[in-house]
Amino acid sequence: MTCNVGGLDRILRLVLGLALLAGFVLNSGAELRWLYLLGIVPLATGAVRYCPIYTMLGINTCTPRAGR
Repeated sequence: MTCNVGGLDRILRLVLGLALLAGFVLNSGAELRWLYLLGIVPLATGAVRYCPIYTMLGINTCTPRAGR
């Protein structure tokens, strides 16, 4: 797995994932509470810096490292 999720993209994914999971914890009586668990996806892709959908679409937001 090659890195394809860059800096700002990664931060936004982590913040969105944490916000959705916080909504899951805070909205205990909501009928569609389970939808907040979708926050696991952006949280995981931000943590590992790899998004399979980006690979299929040919998107790469990582900046190239010097010397490569």
